[in-house]
Amino acid sequence: MKIFLLLLPCLVLVSCVDNTAQNNSKPRLKIKDTTFVQPEARSNPYAGVDVSPMDMSYFPVDYPMLKMANPDTIQPFARVIYSRPHLQGRQLFHGLLNYGEPWRLGANEATELDLFANATIQNKKIKAGRYIIYCIPQVDKWTIVLNKNIDSWGLKQDFRKDVDRFTIPVKQTSNHLEYFTMVFEKDKEGANLIMAWDNVEARLPIAFLDK
Repeated sequence: MKIFLLLLPCLVLVSCVDNTAQNNSKPRLKIKDTTFVQPEARSNPYAGVDVSPMDMSYFPVDYPMLKMANPDTIQPFARVIYSRPHLQGRQLFHGLLNYGEPWRLGANEATELDLFANATIQNKKIKAGRYIIYCIPQVDKWTIVLNKNIDSWGLKQDFRKDVDRFTIPVKQTSNHLEYFTMVFEKDKEGANLIMAWDNVEARLPIAFLDK
C-alpha cells in the first residue's frame, strides 16, 4: 500500500505529461476530414454546373470589348451562341458523332447564328436575323443548314423552317481540340465561321452586304 501511495504522484505526473503531449500534438484526421469537395461540385440550389459550357463568338472578334473601348463602334455583323461539348476520352466519329446524321454543332440548346447584316453565303442571299445552324457531317464534306426553328432544345428538325443549305469541305489538321470550338476569322469578303473539334476543321465563308 505504501509503495502504491509513493508511486501515485508519479503516475499522475506521467498522465499529465501524456495528456499535454496529446493536446499539443496535431489532431488525427478522421476519414471524413480528408474528403475535399471541389467548390463547383457542391450542391447548387439554383442551377447545376453544366459540363458543356455555353459560349459566344462575335464578328468582329471581341466585339463587346471594342464597344466598351469605343461606344460609337457600329453593331457587329454576326454572332454565334453555342454550348461546347468535349471529348472526355471518347472518339469523335463513331463515338460521339456519326457520318450522315444531323448534329446541332454543339450541345444542349440548338446552336444559334445571329446575322446583324444581310449576307451572302455561296452566292445565296441570307437576310439579317436569327437562325439555328446545324450540320450533316460526311468524311470529306459537311452540309450546313440554316433553319428558323429558334429557341429550341437539341435538334428537332423541322424541314419546313429550313432557310438554305450549303456544302463545305472539311480537312484534318494537326490540332487535337478537347472542346468543340466555333470562331469567326476575318477574310477579304467578310468572315469565315470556323467549326473545329479534335483534328477536324470546317469553314463556312460569309460575305456581308451592309459593310
